[in-house]
Amino acid sequence: MILVYSALAVGAVALAVIVLLAIRLLREPQGNPRMIEVAGYIREGVNAFIRRQYKSILLSVAALLIPFAFFDIRLAFSFALGSFLSLLAAYLGLRIAVEANVRTAYAATSSPLKAFRIAFSGGAVMGLSVVSLSLLGVGSLYLLYNDPFPIISFGFGASLAALFAQLGGGIFTKAADIGADLVGKVERHIPEDDPRNPAVIADLVGDNVGDCAGRGADLFESISDDYITAIILTTLLFGRFRSEIMAFPFLLGATGILSTIATIAFMRRWHGKKPILTFNIGLLLMATLCIIGALISCILTIGDLKIFLTTVAGLIASLAVGIAVQYYMEINGRVIHEVAESSKGGAAINILTGMAYALQSPFMPVLIIAAAVIVAYFLTGGSIYGILAVNLGTDLAIGFIMSSDAFGPICDNAGGIAEMSQTRTIGLDELDALGNTTKAYTKAFATSSGMVSTMMMFITYAQLVNLYEDSGNLLNPPYIAGLLIGAILPFVFSSMAIKATSKAAYKIVDEVRRQLKKNPAILEGKAKPDYARCVDIATKYALKRMMAPGMLAIVSPIVIGGLLGKYVLGAMLLGCLIASVVLSPFFIFGGGIWDNAKKYIERKFWMKYTLVHEAAVTGDTVGDPLKDVAGPSLNIFMKLTAITALLIAQFLV
Repeated sequence: MILVYSALAVGAVALAVIVLLAIRLLREPQGNPRMIEVAGYIREGVNAFIRRQYKSILLSVAALLIPFAFFDIRLAFSFALGSFLSLLAAYLGLRIAVEANVRTAYAATSSPLKAFRIAFSGGAVMGLSVVSLSLLGVGSLYLLYNDPFPIISFGFGASLAALFAQLGGGIFTKAADIGADLVGKVERHIPEDDPRNPAVIADLVGDNVGDCAGRGADLFESISDDYITAIILTTLLFGRFRSEIMAFPFLLGATGILSTIATIAFMRRWHGKKPILTFNIGLLLMATLCIIGALISCILTIGDLKIFLTTVAGLIASLAVGIAVQYYMEINGRVIHEVAESSKGGAAINILTGMAYALQSPFMPVLIIAAAVIVAYFLTGGSIYGILAVNLGTDLAIGFIMSSDAFGPICDNAGGIAEMSQTRTIGLDELDALGNTTKAYTKAFATSSGMVSTMMMFITYAQLVNLYEDSGNLLNPPYIAGLLIGAILPFVFSSMAIKATSKAAYKIVDEVRRQLKKNPAILEGKAKPDYARCVDIATKYALKRMMAPGMLAIVSPIVIGGLLGKYVLGAMLLGCLIASVVLSPFFIFGGGIWDNAKKYIERKFWMKYTLVHEAAVTGDTVGDPLKDVAGPSLNIFMKLTAITALLIAQFLV
């Protein structure tokens, strides 16, 4: 037990580091009055959205507390704690990211290196919040209960809150982004982040609520679910809830936190001139420290070096997904050049070319993860614990990866603030480009991590309900029907998410057109647009449309399991997993390809506001809801569906 307490102590240290980083960041100067004014608009928009979104989520959580309390008060407490900590982790990172953007912009007026440090420190608050609160939450419940069952609802609460946060934030940000681009760039030929565009503040707000809060909640529930499946499987495999082996996942979590803290300290003191080089060195240092920590954790608990090797295989697999990101989304790479070149043939050719590459993009990530799982299976002689170690290995770098993800919107916002305040900066474009790369990497990382997490939740479900007792059921027509139902659910979910974004974007487009037509002085720079109106519209429609897709993930396993039994539900989970791990990277890579093809064309200034540029912008707006709404949300959808099945598993036996 002393090892578990030691791991939780590391989580507490991380909270102290978060406070220190926040204090240091808030002491940095904010810049000139115009920069402070623009940052104030973003802050107000973020506050308005988060206040209304969190109210909607908390009302949903409160409604579900009653049935949980009816069955077991421990379930209700764990569920409430999981929801609260998920939202808290996202909120802490979001608040600091909003404060870091203007300070990054001002620092870039004199020193790109200082701007990089401020932006990454701001992102580190999000990264450390996610991993520390997850470790403290699940670890405390483990110490509190003598039963793994009540802890499952912690993961359910975290997943539910994460799905609503990702969906709501994603719909908001892409509605604003599409509205700003279609009217601003295509119709009015206004540059990106131009203060004359009424939707520009909503777009900058969306970067925070989508990429910071949404992704933070996503990775929080991912690592929390992995702790929970580790607790359940260890109990089932070894027959003891309190054992030294149980400390293994918590020590790995502590290893990831300590490695993240050390890497952040290194990057704050590194004097490299190229941000991308600094990021890559940091990633290499992070991986090295995690491997050393994993070895120590394995020796102290399990004592089997094969488990250590499978843990490292999971870490390497999760990081190797970056190879696919660089191949498909590197702005100077062959794929982006070809899609950009195809824009000369119009929007349809741009979309078809991008879609062709998007369709092949899931192959590499799935192959990498499958290879890690197969290696673990044979290396450990078919042990389920070997695959569990792979899953835990994919979580080791979450703190650093989430820090680099939040770094992206901070730099994006900093660029917007500099543009709107007409402030000259040095190297901010390079930081923004790195931020776009890290955001794409995090989405791909979340997909690969979610792939193994959901696989482990399916294996855990199979163990709990003993699916192996009658393998003949796998060939029965009801099982095949369950497989088909599970495979179609991600498509239905994606349809609902994309349609919601489309409707919200139409409202933004209509509002931007209305303002520019009603008051021509806005385009002349003689009148200020009504930024708050666009923020309000995006908020209203995002929150209105986020509930239905979320309920699909909860209701479907309950209905299928209740009506058709544990075998058909198991088949549904498997079908949902297979479809989701193919659709999610298709959406994420496809949207990233179209986005970077547009950016590549915009770098060639002579191509701006031409038919070629319009075709690329159209492709980008098609890809926006795919890469920032449907794709990331699918990662949570498949995990929420699986954790719901775990929650009801004991009633199906």
